[in-house]
Amino acid sequence: MSVTLIKATLKTQNFREHKNNPKGNTLIFSRNHPTEKFVRIIVDSGIDKNTQKIVSQPSVSSVYININKHWREIVSAHKGTNLSGLITTVETSAVSAPKCKHCGAKKFKAKSGKVVCANACWSNWSGNKIKSTQKTSQKSSQKIQAQKTTQKSSPKIAPKNPPKNPQRKTMKKSSLEIWSLNLQPGDLVTVEEINENNEVTKDYTHSILGVVVFVNPDPRGNRIVKTQWTANTSSLQEWQLPSTALMPRYPYSNTTPYPFTRFKVISRKVNWVKE
Repeated sequence: MSVTLIKATLKTQNFREHKNNPKGNTLIFSRNHPTEKFVRIIVDSGIDKNTQKIVSQPSVSSVYININKHWREIVSAHKGTNLSGLITTVETSAVSAPKCKHCGAKKFKAKSGKVVCANACWSNWSGNKIKSTQKTSQKSSQKIQAQKTTQKSSPKIAPKNPPKNPQRKTMKKSSLEIWSLNLQPGDLVTVEEINENNEVTKDYTHSILGVVVFVNPDPRGNRIVKTQWTANTSSLQEWQLPSTALMPRYPYSNTTPYPFTRFKVISRKVNWVKE
């Protein structure tokens, strides 16, 4: 193939030229995969950057861009003279590349020779994190138990003048509650819907998957969650997916729109708790 034909083929298929080639001096081009999320098709044109002459056969490979923006090769380089055919072959191979059963990311061959998750999601499920979560849960349980004991031991004093207005009891029940979820970067999450009684009415474990990138408290006290959604075959749109680890609600009230979507952690055992 000539230099002109190679560049024309890449331009027709919407490839963009890279500024640098960290592995050599040939021109590199790339574009997103037409169907696979976070997958990019890479073309080493074989054209020398300085002389603009062909110094090697074109090669095509594919990479997966993980949550840290690192490129992980999921389809090794295919060389040949039929550039269009090489691109089609690599695109097909990228579709069938193995996926992580936990977070849905593509797998790649590490330096150790093992085929592992491109997001390295296993590195966030350490025993220390689980122990820390267990200690926090134990402390919370002890605190709740102590409060219950204190309430039981306190004598009940009947009011001298019982309230005649039944609305007072209703207003007390409808006071604002704040529920929170202890999300951490690297958590594998899905989505669940709840009703006005705080009961789960729908679980999207088998249709929605995502990985928590970071949790950032804002000045108003919210816990904004950045999530990389890796799979969504449900009817929910992206704007309907949860984005916070705090959930204010009014029990016995219709002021909150239901059903309400919230996060559910599936990579470790952690539940929503009332603050």
